[in-house]
Amino acid sequence: MATRSRQAQAALLPVLLTGFLALAACSGGGSSSSQSSQGGGAGKTLVIDTSFNLKTADPGRTYEPTGLIVGKAAYDTLLTFNGGDLTKPVPDLAESYDVSADGTKLTLKLRQGATFADGSPVTADDVVFSLTRVRDMKGTPSFLLDGVEIAKTDETTITLTSKAPNPALPFILPNPALGILNSKVAKEHGATTDAADKAEQYLNSASAGSGPYTIESLNVSSEVVLKRNAKYWGARKPVYDKVVIRNVQAATQKLNVQRGDSQVALDLSGDQLAGISGGLQVTKTASANVVFLLANQDPSVSKVTSSPKFAEAVRKGLDYPGLLELAGEGSVQAPGVIPSMLLGALPADQVVQRDVEGAKAALKESGVSNPTVKLEYPSELTVNGLSLQPVAERIQANLKEVGITVELAPSPVTTALDNYRNGKEQLGLWYWGPDYPDPSDYLAFLPGKLVGLRAGWKAGADKELEAAGAKAATTVGDDARKQAYVDIQTKLNASGPFIPLIQPSQNIVTAASVTGLTYNPVWTIDVADLGTK
Repeated sequence: MATRSRQAQAALLPVLLTGFLALAACSGGGSSSSQSSQGGGAGKTLVIDTSFNLKTADPGRTYEPTGLIVGKAAYDTLLTFNGGDLTKPVPDLAESYDVSADGTKLTLKLRQGATFADGSPVTADDVVFSLTRVRDMKGTPSFLLDGVEIAKTDETTITLTSKAPNPALPFILPNPALGILNSKVAKEHGATTDAADKAEQYLNSASAGSGPYTIESLNVSSEVVLKRNAKYWGARKPVYDKVVIRNVQAATQKLNVQRGDSQVALDLSGDQLAGISGGLQVTKTASANVVFLLANQDPSVSKVTSSPKFAEAVRKGLDYPGLLELAGEGSVQAPGVIPSMLLGALPADQVVQRDVEGAKAALKESGVSNPTVKLEYPSELTVNGLSLQPVAERIQANLKEVGITVELAPSPVTTALDNYRNGKEQLGLWYWGPDYPDPSDYLAFLPGKLVGLRAGWKAGADKELEAAGAKAATTVGDDARKQAYVDIQTKLNASGPFIPLIQPSQNIVTAASVTGLTYNPVWTIDVADLGTK
């Protein structure tokens, strides 16, 4: 599961389940605000159906996917990504940025002419207040700026300074949780830069940003209504006068988009795409979620799985194309733990190939014969519509051919999470979604780190790999960083306890009238892009 790192981990359980556990829909067909909506251009209303994972629209507090969709529409950030390309941050409110040679200082030049929805200019003081508020208010996304000092160098220059090299920072800043607030308006409604902040209620009813849309109304369990920002400063003017985002179960999403009650359905599984017709458009693309197996390296948990040769036997014994069939079109085999769209991902031609005879040989070298191991996973969890149950069953059948008996042990998410987080699973089937789209987030898979420890892989277990991870964390420059993370994953695939399996497909269905859609793993869709191309 998208097993979050740092102190946000406990608070982010709803994020881990988003889009994957069906939530009760509060609107079965069209709502009163959107029944006559047809989409298709200026003066129209666009209706988007999704399974809500939404707590707030306050940028300093939101980290749930539905909230990030709203935040991306209502707030601009210093940097952003071009469409779905996560390999290079590009300017937004900042017109340029520069990372120091030692990676400790990020300098951003603020764009001139950007304005908030009330027409007032976006200033360096607004930026400093907004980012300091996120860091010091200690909301869910505060970990994004841990250890970062934020300062105004002059009226158009912002510097972000870290004691240790922080080359991931440009990849973190595009997150909508770091949207820039109109500090004057926010302060008038109780915003502060500490835990005493009381602006959330206001920010849930009326946004204070510079984005292409503003918030007209928000109900965290049913519906969000966005309206076009008539004073938007950017070149890409919003097409729709109003955008309604509704909380709807996946099955009802399919019905709604087919009969024209909505124009966008975000959460359909591969199976639910069957029968989609009537001129509807289907976008299928690999998500940033990586489903993986772990083999516990702690002998006190399992003397069988702790053998490196056992992990090799599992890795070679799986039928990856067969597993991929379960995930459906748009899914890809994961070549490493870093998903394919991030800097440092392994190329597709480095995916592991099945080798049953090699698996049998590795199992023999492990010193055990006909072992029986328990495979644990959350029973009700689905990842982008993919249930883990058939994946577990296919793994069981694959490894039986190698000589490994796998006992399936599904359990409710909370029970499974306890064993997983405490490092008590012999074999575990989970997934990881990025905290932020940078390869440094995946150093958690190394010995002694968050996910490494969940696999019983303690610090000192692979000193060469640990040293490579420490070096990668401080390496500056895209080319050097890319190679560092490719090397780490190559070694992980050769001798680590993790077996990357699948990146399931993110399926989005839209009406023929909806253009400009691009999936982005950080904010799912950019509402302002819709209808623009």
